[in-house]
Amino acid sequence: MRRLYLQFYLTIIAILLLIVFTMGALWRFGSDEQRFEEAFSVAGELATSALPGPDAPVAQQRDALERLHERLRSDLSLYTRDGALIAQAGRPMPPHVRLDREPGWMRGPGGPAWLLKLNDGRTLVVALPHGGPWRPGAYLLIGLAAIAFAVGLGAYPIARRLTRRLERLKTSVDQFGGGDLSVRAPVQGKDEVAALAASFNQSAARIEELVRSHKLLLANCSHELRTPLTRINMALALLGENADPKLTAHLKADIAELDQLIEEILLASRLEAVGTPERAETFDLLALAAEEAARDGSSVDGVSAPVRGDRVLLRRLVRNLIDNARRHAGDESPEITVATHAGGALLTVRDRGAGVPIEERERIFEPFYRPAGFAESGRGAGLGLALVRQIARSHGGDITCEAADGGGTRFVVRLPAAEG
Repeated sequence: MRRLYLQFYLTIIAILLLIVFTMGALWRFGSDEQRFEEAFSVAGELATSALPGPDAPVAQQRDALERLHERLRSDLSLYTRDGALIAQAGRPMPPHVRLDREPGWMRGPGGPAWLLKLNDGRTLVVALPHGGPWRPGAYLLIGLAAIAFAVGLGAYPIARRLTRRLERLKTSVDQFGGGDLSVRAPVQGKDEVAALAASFNQSAARIEELVRSHKLLLANCSHELRTPLTRINMALALLGENADPKLTAHLKADIAELDQLIEEILLASRLEAVGTPERAETFDLLALAAEEAARDGSSVDGVSAPVRGDRVLLRRLVRNLIDNARRHAGDESPEITVATHAGGALLTVRDRGAGVPIEERERIFEPFYRPAGFAESGRGAGLGLALVRQIARSHGGDITCEAADGGGTRFVVRLPAAEG
């Protein structure tokens, strides 16, 4: 069975049929026979009091039987102790009726009938019209069958509604897999199917954002790489035998910028693809920051803070923050501190530049984004801080941009402490 709603529906029907058959079996094999025997005995006593005695004339007995027939609207047959027919009212009983059996049910002219033993030895057979009364348990089985039918009738739309939502979710997944990244599944209700649709929408939004970032990255790469290459081509055209040393220095700087840009693009792509550091070791963040600060001619204050991660990536994180601070602070050295906080290490790099407006403190971490005034400088592609955030998050941490007291900007990196 390939259709899920049919599996649900047929399972419900099977359970209902099992319940009906089980109840019927319990009634058939677990009924209280003694209780029915007592009921037939009481019925026999009542019939004895309603009929004249066995010594009464046959006509009198027939008249009494006719009156009972009119009141009960039943087929009645009265027999002697020896089985001879005394009188009957209504349809006659079939021939060769066995009267030597115990009181209870028997076959009448149109179906089941009651066989009652009167206290005076006579036998009275009562058959209701249109087949007579049903056997004990028949009404229960009919009721169970009616309930099963009603439940089966009502279960179909429920099962179909549930699987129809799954079919809509499958359609959305097929459209998404076909390339329509903007498609979202309808979220209806608050059950597991709705939670599955909501999870799909969250995943689809994340994938769409990742694909969009990749497209934006590739689109900007072509533009950003073209700028230094253009400068190099122009410089090469102007070079002669007597190259200007200043022009040569600019050319080398452009080549270095191009190499750094390519390296940052490759690193950003690798981090986004892998997600977690490929190599991990435990080391002191203070020592690592001090090494990078010494390369820049700056100093580091703080305490020892052991962390675990990729030393090369975290070195790049510190270097990018120092370069960014140096770029905005000019000749003034950045202030670098390492501290510990609850559950991890804290790296703070502060510059005394113009500061970052509050509306741009998140955007500066986007790839190739450069704030107004910085884009005209012609240096930097806007990947440095984006890499810093990628590296921090790949190590289970994060970075925030804050306004520093007294002016400038403070970048705070939070990393989890090394286990043990």
